[in-house]
Amino acid sequence: MEAQQPILGKSLPFRTINDVAIHFQYKSTCIEYITQLRWNGHVKCAFCGHDHVYELKGANVRYKCASCRKHFSALKGTIFENSTIPLAKWFMAIFIMTTHRKGISSVQVGRDIGVTQKSAWFMMQRVRNAFKNQSFTYDKIGESIKKDENDNPIPGIVEADETYIGGKPVNMHKKKQDAIVKRGSQRKIAVAGAVQRGGEVRLQEIEQTDYNNIVPFLVKSVHQGTKLMTDEHVAYGTMDRLYEHQTITHVLKEYVRGEVSTNAIENFWSLLKRGIYGTYHFISPYHVQNYLEEFAFRFNSRDITEAQRFDKMVSLSNHRLSYQKLICHGKNKANEKKDEKRKTIAGYGRPKYPV
Repeated sequence: MEAQQPILGKSLPFRTINDVAIHFQYKSTCIEYITQLRWNGHVKCAFCGHDHVYELKGANVRYKCASCRKHFSALKGTIFENSTIPLAKWFMAIFIMTTHRKGISSVQVGRDIGVTQKSAWFMMQRVRNAFKNQSFTYDKIGESIKKDENDNPIPGIVEADETYIGGKPVNMHKKKQDAIVKRGSQRKIAVAGAVQRGGEVRLQEIEQTDYNNIVPFLVKSVHQGTKLMTDEHVAYGTMDRLYEHQTITHVLKEYVRGEVSTNAIENFWSLLKRGIYGTYHFISPYHVQNYLEEFAFRFNSRDITEAQRFDKMVSLSNHRLSYQKLICHGKNKANEKKDEKRKTIAGYGRPKYPV
């Protein structure tokens, strides 16, 4: 019989950043908390997943696997692994990120917890990467989440739309304006979104707002047969084959017709853009999906308490991200250099001389 998961937020008596600092002031408390969230009293090997492990003696709690014989701790494979920053500051940074509705800059986080801006940015990117990895296990939206008076499920309603993220050319430097004129198009970031009324939101960066990009996103994110509300964009022209599709015509100044509207997804776009333009000002195209998942996580957990949201975030932190991989934009140049050096030492890279 599988062990029951701990009830989120029940054992955390805090609501403010000061409460977090006091509750997690000792490293042993932080380790115990992570261990409970990760394994719930039944420790498993962080390398092979074997459930037979030994607890080693020492100042810090460590374990040894009976199968692969490797040593590990509760931090192995998490965003906290090999970090010189105290866990108390990590927890304060996570609490700050999960409670600010429109996000917070790395400069401000660095000032609040007492680290440099570069360290704060790396910490926040690790947290966002955990949000992104969680999105791979998302369920489709559109299922019934409410019931009527006769206890019958009410069909879910999903609104879908697309938007662009990026500045206006009139506000850019002259060099960037000239580059746009030379290129012939403005490189704004296209984002597709779908939100269930009273439920969760799904977001994805797409190359273009056309049929070939929007339809696969909707098929992956929304249950077939769901009531789908969109605007008059041509990419949604064949949605009635998969969904109960209804359209609102914005070009004719029509925004609500009975239950047909896209106001919920439009409201989320306003929240997203106020956070990006007002807080972050600029985001790299390579990191766009991470920022989208950050806003989606806060939106999807809006009905739970701060402690429960913090609990949920720490439980998703089993995804390590190195700084080298983060800044190399998907190309691990450090490993490539190590491979070249290893081949040279082994003799593979030695120059060939004529006999």
